[in-house]
Amino acid sequence: MGKLGRYVPASRRGDRVPPKAGPTGTGPEARHHTGGRRVLSSLKPRSVAGQVFLLQLVVVLVLIATALVVLVVQDRNRAIQEAGDRSLVAAESFANAPGTAEAMQSDDPTAALQPRAEQVRKKTGVDYVVALSPYGFRWTHPDPDQIGKHVSTSYGEALGGEPHQTTFDSSLGKAVDSTVAVFDEKGTAVGLVTVGVTVDKATSVVQRQLPVLFAAGGVALLLAAGGSALVSGRLRRQTRGLGPVEMTHMYEHHDAVLHAVREGVIILDGDGRLLLANDEARRLLALPPETEGRPVGALGLSPALAALLGSGRAATDEVFLAGDILLAVNVRPVGAKGGSVATLRDTTELRALAGRADVAGGRLRLLYDASTRIGTTLDMTRTAEELTEVAVPRFADFATIELVEPVLRGGEPTGASTEMYRIAAAGIRDDAPLYPVGTRMRYVPGNPMVIGMRTGRPVLVEHLAVADGWRAQNPERAQRVIEYGIHSMISAPLQARGQLLGVVEFWRSEQDPFEPDDLSPAEELAARAAVCIDNARRYTREHTTAVTLQRSLLPGTLPELSALEVGHRYLPARAGVAGDWYDVIPLPGARVALVVGDVVGHGLHAAATMGRLRTAVHNFAALDLPPDELLMHLDDLITRIDEDAAAEGNTEAVTGATCLYAIYDPVSGRCVLARAGHPGPALVTPDGSVTFPDIPVAPPLGAGGGLPVETAALRLAADSRLVLYTDGLVEARGRDIDVGLDTLREALAGTDGATPDDTCRAVLDAMLRTGSSDDVALLVARTRLLDPEHVAEWEVPTDPAAVPRIRAEATRRLESWGLGEAVFTTELILSELVTNAIRYGKTPISLRLLRDRGSLICEVGDGTSTSPHMRRATLTDEGGRGLFLVAQLSRRWGTRYTDRGKIIWAEQALGAGAAGDLGALLMADL
Repeated sequence: MGKLGRYVPASRRGDRVPPKAGPTGTGPEARHHTGGRRVLSSLKPRSVAGQVFLLQLVVVLVLIATALVVLVVQDRNRAIQEAGDRSLVAAESFANAPGTAEAMQSDDPTAALQPRAEQVRKKTGVDYVVALSPYGFRWTHPDPDQIGKHVSTSYGEALGGEPHQTTFDSSLGKAVDSTVAVFDEKGTAVGLVTVGVTVDKATSVVQRQLPVLFAAGGVALLLAAGGSALVSGRLRRQTRGLGPVEMTHMYEHHDAVLHAVREGVIILDGDGRLLLANDEARRLLALPPETEGRPVGALGLSPALAALLGSGRAATDEVFLAGDILLAVNVRPVGAKGGSVATLRDTTELRALAGRADVAGGRLRLLYDASTRIGTTLDMTRTAEELTEVAVPRFADFATIELVEPVLRGGEPTGASTEMYRIAAAGIRDDAPLYPVGTRMRYVPGNPMVIGMRTGRPVLVEHLAVADGWRAQNPERAQRVIEYGIHSMISAPLQARGQLLGVVEFWRSEQDPFEPDDLSPAEELAARAAVCIDNARRYTREHTTAVTLQRSLLPGTLPELSALEVGHRYLPARAGVAGDWYDVIPLPGARVALVVGDVVGHGLHAAATMGRLRTAVHNFAALDLPPDELLMHLDDLITRIDEDAAAEGNTEAVTGATCLYAIYDPVSGRCVLARAGHPGPALVTPDGSVTFPDIPVAPPLGAGGGLPVETAALRLAADSRLVLYTDGLVEARGRDIDVGLDTLREALAGTDGATPDDTCRAVLDAMLRTGSSDDVALLVARTRLLDPEHVAEWEVPTDPAAVPRIRAEATRRLESWGLGEAVFTTELILSELVTNAIRYGKTPISLRLLRDRGSLICEVGDGTSTSPHMRRATLTDEGGRGLFLVAQLSRRWGTRYTDRGKIIWAEQALGAGAAGDLGALLMADL
């Protein structure tokens, strides 16, 4: 193995480069063959002299190539031999140099040999000088990184005392490597020296001989070219410069011009005499036989045409009448003696076809523009206006469109009535006496519109002045239209999927009256517009349904709470309804749950999914679950919904749903929050500063994979504002979310002292100046704290004898609150709840009374998690009626769990909503 490394070309490795794909006859190979044929055609000898010169050229080139190959082969062999000699001399000189053997036996051979090896390599001009240990480890190398590495090539022959040479292909070209051994005084091989030289460094003899070789070949080519030029010149003088091929081509061209060309050709001399006229010119001009040599004025042509041909001036496509034929004449002067050539072309049918082609081309361009300009939006009115903009003034001077009434509402056309509403009108002027937009149209029988709606085909009225059916609709207005100058019209029904959506009328006043050929483009315009209007109608119906569904699923009015003052906004996206939602849910103990969520997507599916999530949140909130558990239940619910949808073959999943859930306690001011893939809230403190609390974020709902949800607890002062929102508020196309958050911070900072509703308005004005491509839900809650005087708490001993004392203290507190009318009911409730806690619960047992707006809440907590259940006691049961009494005496009651146990609560209505006569309840058959 060589020291320079070996390079193997791709052809020897077996690599294949795939050919480029392309159609047959158009690739590089086809272009190469075409170019090759052109080159061969240009080099093809056209005379005997050229053929002789080509033969001489080939012979000279073959001789030069043969001599060059022989020299290159000889030079290559000599260069290899010379490179081997140089490498062997350098290797033996370095190996036998004084001190080489001692350096190889020293403690650090590399330090002693590396400088010497590099010095030898530079002075001798070899490529490398490498000293090796007897075991093949490098001591020296031009690349220091290779020192110490092992060489796997066997050097047994060199260690035996015989120099070893190898020839190999390296990355620098072919090279020769010579290896000799270094022996000590005892004749033991102590190391190896290997030297490599590339063959290209050997002096090339060919380079010195090539100029002589090329000079001799050039002289031979010059002599051959001179002889050929002499022969060729003599031949051209004899044939006036034309060879046999040119003369043959000239005859063929002359014959084709005379008899085969389908365009008249006339050649005139400088005196205006006819020299040549082909067959087509004779036919077009009706020339008599034997006309050559006669003056052009004596050929029986029209004076104008004869004057043009006789003048010899240049002319391009000048039209003349020759009998019944319309001729296009082109004249070009030629020759030094003033002759000219004229070409004649029959354009009679071409002119007629060109006129019809222009009309057809205009109609095609009109229909193409209609396909690109009609239906750019899903708005029926705008689509109708686009149709009128396309038709006026290119097809008609005025255009009007009416739609049946159910279509305007997005419904299906019934076909029971011809009553319509005009929704679009356009014209070249604004003072036309046609019915304006918004007019209710009821067509009478016999009207062209009614005929078109009944037959489903466009109806042409070429002359409105004599159209009795059209005039019968409104004779007075019809007369005004005719006097205005509108003289013809086409009425085309707007039909889609076999249903009549409306009708479009095209009117003309300044253009020529409509013709039967105009019915086809009118029908095509109406058909294109009808499809777009039907799409807009169906979108309007779906959008209305989705909006109605979403509005019904969102909360209408939020409850009035003593804990919070709430402001809220919901803005649907421009593209339609989506799945953003919010809610405020009262919880026991005067607490409030705030929730904001987002379902990715638009349309009915997103709105329905939003409704399901909101219902699920209400159900889970009724169980008084903490935020983290509620979000985990939502995650499980959505996973099951997706699994059920997949099992039914429904591909629409609830992926991408997010939610933020917070519970605020007005007694302590503590707010616990958790979020699943949702943006965190903003907090505005009473002093006006704005912060974004760090709330741990969990994966979106349905993608959590059972991972736990973390919560964060905030202590909110009174008059703090908690701002919950969906991502459509801060995220927008072309705007980074950090920019959106900074804008939101600035907007909230400018709302110091504002109400929650005013805060919502200011935030939306600042954030959504240009509208939003996504739904936006915004919820602003200003916190309140419950008056400490309206909260009473007691620690309850486990002794049943303590119940009367607790009842008495609660009675005194109620009387201090001015709630003497609720004392008896409250005593019954707390006696039952406290007694059950002492009997069945564990310490610690506590009692708390909360006086909220219009309600009194009694809470009894203990250290167990066992929930009581209400049952209906029989006549013979001595117990089991306690919770039944609590349920009957309170507005609502329930159980919520805490970290230390549970709390059983009962809420009584105060004032008009208080419990009625208790006597009937106590005397009832329980």
